[in-house]
Amino acid sequence: MDRPKLLIIGGGLAGVEAAYQAAERGASVSLFEMRPLTNTPAHKTDLLAELVCSNSLGSVDPMNAAGLLKEEMRRLGSLVLRVAEEVRIPAGSALAVDREEFARKLTKTIENHPQIRLIREEIKSIPESGVVIIATGPLTSNALASEIKALTRSEHLYFYDAISPIVDAESVDREKVFFASRYDKGGADYMNCPMTREEYEAFYTALIQAQRVPFKEFERVNYFEGCLPVEEMAERGKETLVFGPMKPVGLLDPRIQAQPYAVVQLRQENQFASCYNMVGFQTKLTWPEQRRVFRLIPGLGQVEFLRYGSLHRNTFINAPLLLGKTLQLRSCPRVLFAGQMVGVEGYLESAAMGWLSGINAVRVLQGESGIFPPSTTAHGALLKYLTESSPTSFQPMNINFGLLPPPENPIRDRDLRRKKLIEHALEDLDRWRTQYKLS
Repeated sequence: MDRPKLLIIGGGLAGVEAAYQAAERGASVSLFEMRPLTNTPAHKTDLLAELVCSNSLGSVDPMNAAGLLKEEMRRLGSLVLRVAEEVRIPAGSALAVDREEFARKLTKTIENHPQIRLIREEIKSIPESGVVIIATGPLTSNALASEIKALTRSEHLYFYDAISPIVDAESVDREKVFFASRYDKGGADYMNCPMTREEYEAFYTALIQAQRVPFKEFERVNYFEGCLPVEEMAERGKETLVFGPMKPVGLLDPRIQAQPYAVVQLRQENQFASCYNMVGFQTKLTWPEQRRVFRLIPGLGQVEFLRYGSLHRNTFINAPLLLGKTLQLRSCPRVLFAGQMVGVEGYLESAAMGWLSGINAVRVLQGESGIFPPSTTAHGALLKYLTESSPTSFQPMNINFGLLPPPENPIRDRDLRRKKLIEHALEDLDRWRTQYKLS
């Protein structure tokens, strides 16, 4: 009897994880990877799952959100995590890997799997029938990107990230900020960090002198005015930011009953009000410089960053508009998306979405409904963010505790709160995977 057939486009971390999980569950998988016949500006080898940037897969600290994601992936039988742990090299509390050995072992696993056919060919159009997973990542070819545009509507496909930092709400000094909306429209929806002239000038000087991450050649983009890095705006003149993202117009600081000289606004990022976005602060500063410079802002002196700002080339879809929690395209459920394409940041976040797409692709092939983990888990919290965020302000995200629903009974101590979140997440994950007989 013929086994159900699945076509996967893209041999990165997500595509490899999806192919393995689907094949292990009985699907006959065709995995298409265009390299080495068609190369990208970033890849150096023809190996699957090549890491083109850092060789670190993030923290293994069990009290860290990235550590929680890894533990969930371990319990769910992730191939990518298993191989990463096999080729781990010393890197303190981070899971760093031997880059070449990591890609080589994953490639060999896929090539030797009896249910997977690896095809070195560029897919330029989406098949008109059958179940398909698109996992082509940030360097999707122009031809396929055009096809995805047509399938998802062009205005919902993006080619680079312009990301502002996200901070932990509890780490903001509430004595130095105030809640208000400009001209009091819409209620007190923003957390405002007011600045005096002296504070602004010190911040401005630090900002324009700060070290930046250089663009890689394949990441170069032409900025448009609505998406300039904050340091790029600052270079246009000392007062540019005061008339831009830091304008104080319409905001009255209740402590001085006057308009501040400048204001940094923080916008609530999730329904739990546990994380806030620094409005208009997309940046190319290095992470250490973001910590140093942005902590000069009143109220943010001891702030914890849940996500750092960035601006780099990426191809991703507007997931809240287009995808269900099973990663199926709402308008065409036989097509699933995975990896960075769905709007996650990070190697293992991409692999985790590959795991879910592989599981659900098999269920689609078998005529069953897709499944998704509880929102109390790291996997489920990511899915909730991807599919329930505001489509008008959606940006890629990595896993962080701000995405998980807080405990029913508030816990002020951060470590105790995180411990409770982790325990709850793993208990719910175990019940869920038992229910569906998952590894």
